[in-house]
Amino acid sequence: MTVHRMDHVGIVVEDLAAAVAFFVELGLEPEGEATVGGRWADDLLGLDGVRADIAFFRTPDGHSRVELSTFRSPTTTLAPPNAPVNIPGIPRLTFVVDDVEDVLDRLRAHGAELVGTVARFEDICRYAYVRGPEGVLIGLVEELR
Repeated sequence: MTVHRMDHVGIVVEDLAAAVAFFVELGLEPEGEATVGGRWADDLLGLDGVRADIAFFRTPDGHSRVELSTFRSPTTTLAPPNAPVNIPGIPRLTFVVDDVEDVLDRLRAHGAELVGTVARFEDICRYAYVRGPEGVLIGLVEELR
């Protein structure tokens, strides 16, 4: 059996509204929001009493999707990640953008913080990481060719 395609990346956040605003500003297109729960969700996640609010987004090219979710129940006592870029298992999404500085300026208004600097890789691209909602790292690539 082969993989047909990647369906989506899921990110759990505490403040869904702030995360939605961040990803809209980044340029993703909202697909819809819903509240999910019930036996199927409990079975799928291996948790009891699941109740979550979710929002789906699609990249402008239509090939990738992001799911944001916040859990009303059950609650957890673990804090969200806020680790450096090289920590194993950290969620990191990378998007190709028209202008890194323009996107950085817009995302800063939504609490984004630049990690390191905007780096140029030869004449191929300019690349930057920003930390967004709940510590999620977002890579921004401006292609120069």
